[in-house]
Amino acid sequence: MATEKTNIYQLIEHQAKTLGDKPFILFNDTVVSFSETYEMTCRAANGFIAQGARQGDGVAILMKNCPEYLYFVYGVPRAGLYSVPVNTSLEGDELRYILTHADVRFLIVDDTLYPRIAELRLPVGTIEKVFVRRTEIGDLPPGLSDISLLLEGTSQKPGYPISDNDISAILYTSGTTSFPKGVVHRNRSSSRSEFFDLVDRCLLPDDVLFTVLPLHHSNALKITFGMALAAGIPFGLEKHFDPSSFWHRVQHYGATVFNGLAGMLPNLLKQPQGNDDSDNTIRLVLSSGCPANTWEQFESRFGVTVWEIYSAVDIGGVMTLNSGNAPVGSVGKPINAEWHLVDEDGRDVPQGDCGELIVRNLDLSRGTVEYYKDLNTSREKIRNGWVHTGDMFYTDKNGNLYFVDRKQDSIKLSGFSEEISSTTIENAVMSYSGIEACAAGAVKTDDQTQAVMVWVQPKKGANLDLKGLILHCIENTAYFMVPRFIEVVNEIPVTGTLKIKKVEMIKNGIGASTWDRKKEMPELKLNPLYTI
Repeated sequence: MATEKTNIYQLIEHQAKTLGDKPFILFNDTVVSFSETYEMTCRAANGFIAQGARQGDGVAILMKNCPEYLYFVYGVPRAGLYSVPVNTSLEGDELRYILTHADVRFLIVDDTLYPRIAELRLPVGTIEKVFVRRTEIGDLPPGLSDISLLLEGTSQKPGYPISDNDISAILYTSGTTSFPKGVVHRNRSSSRSEFFDLVDRCLLPDDVLFTVLPLHHSNALKITFGMALAAGIPFGLEKHFDPSSFWHRVQHYGATVFNGLAGMLPNLLKQPQGNDDSDNTIRLVLSSGCPANTWEQFESRFGVTVWEIYSAVDIGGVMTLNSGNAPVGSVGKPINAEWHLVDEDGRDVPQGDCGELIVRNLDLSRGTVEYYKDLNTSREKIRNGWVHTGDMFYTDKNGNLYFVDRKQDSIKLSGFSEEISSTTIENAVMSYSGIEACAAGAVKTDDQTQAVMVWVQPKKGANLDLKGLILHCIENTAYFMVPRFIEVVNEIPVTGTLKIKKVEMIKNGIGASTWDRKKEMPELKLNPLYTI
């Protein structure tokens, strides 16, 4: 019998025996049963063994969403190997860094993505063999093998005993605020009580789960897959997020629960309104980082319920959930974890004050957060058994958490003791007419001091009045939050999961086209007593 302590590989096997031919993975017109999923994970493990894989070898996966992705991620640990899901939006030095840093011996790649590998001029790192998933008709380049070689072998369960301490996967952070870090997942951490908690709280026996998140993202790979597996229900898997076809795909799968990210909801709201927007099968949306106004608009227009989840790949799987028992805008309270909000000195902050969320799993047997080949960062993350999330929150009188900002995204200005929330600045800027998207950060000026800069993407056809934007910020933020620099851009760069690539913009800093408030509005004086 499957329990909360059952590791995910045992759970796959258990559900295969229990549910057999019941549909599990839905992908376009492909339907994969629970038993077929288990068989294919065994084939994947045996395929690598046949190709000479040794215990402890790494397998990088650079593929778009497909059932095979899941076969390999949950198959290779059965052979004592670990997987490295790679962000499909990466190329060049970032791609080379991960493939080299992760010490992978094998690479699985889509034929459409292989040109990025070719541009790196193999060999890269320790890669010895490359297997290609063909989506188009054509011959393979010399030296490459078809992925079918790995999946045509025996479906017999491999004899390798899965060790709790073996690495099962290395998941890299998005790298939006720093260079990507490899978060180590060991087999012991695959005993995920959160799956069962979320199933009990969120899912019904006849639900169909749906995700458009890329499988390199832990939300799709771990949470969505884990919930559907634990609940014994089907889940629809899309190749990518397409707002224009989203509701059609929901109908195609008969989906009732959608697991996505907050950045997707505004994109769906931007689609042309129809008289039947609320005529859909979705009853529940699980989101992450959704502003209160977007939350309410989405519920009203589409006739669904939005519940907010907070999690991160590098906090050990701890999650919070607002299942309607906390105000709109709150992420609720952590599941299966102790927690505090603390200041820089590690002291608890009063209710209403902003502090860093630190957490500790109640199930300590699962281990703790670990970064691959980075002991110093691991030690910084874990202090006295507490995981420092790097995320800033405040609480209401009932102890519900409200996300404020990433600690790394907070802005520290010369002459001010407090740190400024970039999110607060961004919200003020976004409330000005004609702006499609924006980002805020701190850049160095000519005198090496820090100043607030915002990057703004205008709506199509909009003619932004930058002086008007400054006056708007004066009315809607504290004086020290008013941007000094503005860069109008065609597009705000984002990752595949719609996170803004701030590090890229801040690195570029002030350019020739940057608008400078002090030069353009020299009469403007900002201080606590007056604004103009």
